[in-house]
Amino acid sequence: MGRGAPPPRAARPRPAPDGVSGTNFALWAGGAEAVELCLFDPDGTELRLPLTELTHEIWHGFVPGVGAGQRYGYRVHGRWDPWTGARWNPAKLLLDPYARAVDGDFTLPPEVYGHVRDWPQQHVADTVRDERDSAPHVPKGVVVLDDDDWSDDRRPKTPWQDSVIYELHVKGFTRLHPGIPEHLRGTYAGLAHPAAVEHLVRLGVTAVELLPVHQFAHEDHLLRRGLRNHWGYNSIGYFAPHAGYSASGTTGQQVGEFKRMVRALHAAGIEVILDVVYNHTAEAGELGPTLSLKGVDNRGYYRLQSDARRYADYTGCGNTLHVVQPQVLRLITDSLRYWVTEMGVDGFRFDLAAALARSMHDVDMLSPFLAVIAQDPVLRRVKLIAEPWDVGNGGYQVGAFPPLWTEWNDRYRDAVRDFWRGALPDVRDLGYRLSGSSDLYAWGGRRPYASVNFVTAHDGFTLRDLVTYERKHNEANGEGNRDGTHDNRSWNCGVEGETDDPGINALRLRQQRNLLTTLLLSTGVPMLVAGDEMGRTQGGNNNAYCQDNAIGWLDWSLPDDPGRAQLLALTRRLLALRHDHPVLRRRAFFSGRPQGTDGLRDLAWFTAEGAEMTEPDWYAPTATLGLYLSGRDIPGRDERGEQITDDSFLAVLHAGHRPLEFRLPGPPWAETYELVVDTGREDQSTPPGTEHAGGGTITVEARSMVLLRVRT
Repeated sequence: MGRGAPPPRAARPRPAPDGVSGTNFALWAGGAEAVELCLFDPDGTELRLPLTELTHEIWHGFVPGVGAGQRYGYRVHGRWDPWTGARWNPAKLLLDPYARAVDGDFTLPPEVYGHVRDWPQQHVADTVRDERDSAPHVPKGVVVLDDDDWSDDRRPKTPWQDSVIYELHVKGFTRLHPGIPEHLRGTYAGLAHPAAVEHLVRLGVTAVELLPVHQFAHEDHLLRRGLRNHWGYNSIGYFAPHAGYSASGTTGQQVGEFKRMVRALHAAGIEVILDVVYNHTAEAGELGPTLSLKGVDNRGYYRLQSDARRYADYTGCGNTLHVVQPQVLRLITDSLRYWVTEMGVDGFRFDLAAALARSMHDVDMLSPFLAVIAQDPVLRRVKLIAEPWDVGNGGYQVGAFPPLWTEWNDRYRDAVRDFWRGALPDVRDLGYRLSGSSDLYAWGGRRPYASVNFVTAHDGFTLRDLVTYERKHNEANGEGNRDGTHDNRSWNCGVEGETDDPGINALRLRQQRNLLTTLLLSTGVPMLVAGDEMGRTQGGNNNAYCQDNAIGWLDWSLPDDPGRAQLLALTRRLLALRHDHPVLRRRAFFSGRPQGTDGLRDLAWFTAEGAEMTEPDWYAPTATLGLYLSGRDIPGRDERGEQITDDSFLAVLHAGHRPLEFRLPGPPWAETYELVVDTGREDQSTPPGTEHAGGGTITVEARSMVLLRVRT
């Protein structure tokens, strides 16, 4: 073995200075006493090679003759002293934190735990070191050759204001798709298939946000119940595409397959955003398995309590990565840059981002993590989305992330849900949410697209279940229906669960149309969840994280139902409308001030009587709101430097249980209006196309929404 070099930390084949081909191996292991590189033959035979070179706490060496496809791991020697946080155990084979591919699955038998899991006194079990060898029971890292220059790839680079995000699960989206060959379903290659891409293009979305595709492990409590982690929020390999989604193989082939998927989506004009989980790992707390970081340097990678046996848990998953530590910060940023520069992705959604923004204890918007991202020449140019909360004290940070970041806006979700179920005391909050949430984001140069608007997400009810269930039904998860939120803000339209009542089913479809129309016409960046556009259901399960089955998979037969087909048609039409009209994709917040001598403002609000809303109107209970968007004076200029102008629109939202005669604002707002969208109609394949005079009235059906274009 040669001395090798500390960088790069990834195991990459390369020639040595003397021209001999081989692979450089490097592992940061602060405080360790020794490190062994373990190479595995296809039959499982293990060769242990001590890494004797140590530079700045990085153990390294060059192994001649080792190339792509070689499986490997590490054994790290050191003190076993859980009371001070030291948990080194060389009996446990560890996954390289920088492994580019992972071969094998995590099954979590007792041998993979650093402590004796079945020790009789469980309250001290984590202090007793387990000497059994874990190598036969754990996956191995794989050496990967990466010589791809991406010269044939063209990133869409969609501006934020033009973006429409579609949250999907690689397996769940493709597993039942009839147009994808059986052997490709549930895989990266399946998502790259023309049948999958066609749906995305016809729908009109600009980006897919993939639920976690980093290599992840299944939790022990799920495996014991015969379940699996479906969503993937249990990462263990931050550089490796999850091998379970590969159709081509798991000894490095998954890397190329993922890249081909990205290329296929880019060629269709669709960006790829990854949902990433850097706040915790699959190693859980002190009673969790020893798979990688815990055995490399427990104290160096994880936040520990003052009692160093215990982990600080801001995530609800047992541990929290200590992002203030330089080696942890480097691991995360190296991973992010890798996925951008070598895997081709266009952005990231950070799960529980507030946990990453914590300095020592409190959330700090000047934290090292946020500071490093802000100055990084690669990362500051991609899309960055924060889930702006965690489960620790002070963890709710909606509206607090600095410029450069966008945020999941759960206040938008709650206000829109509450309005359409008739639970808003007034419309003050709704007004802010529909117009871009300026109360949250109009500071520090932030724009309306800082708000990622959503009504549903992977976590919670689907859109169909939101209007079908008032209570969660998570019995299939095996946790006594205790898991998942109780705060659904849903309305079942009078009957809990599915029904044959045609009146209730018609109302439920109308409510879905209302919610989708509101979302896609609001200022900000809309996010749809895969399947909501055609009425996907999870049977009332609002926490389907462990349902790797029909509950968690998209049913592609849904559009065979006429009502679902109409929902899909409406979604496509709304997204086309959004694409065609810059007034619905504003780059700047509304001013609300007159824009010309006629007194017209860029944003105006109306009561059902056609009068502009006054201050008392915002505080009064109401089920009806009129929203006027002027396209006459849109801030900013187009690519040719010309002023952007557009049609003006009037949207009427009516959540009342009886039809309403709404008086349309007359001149100077409009002489005539053309009806463009009416969610009260069952046939949504074509626009209504009828005209109405300004100053006259229009009938708005009970619990419905209309959009009218101003005719000049």
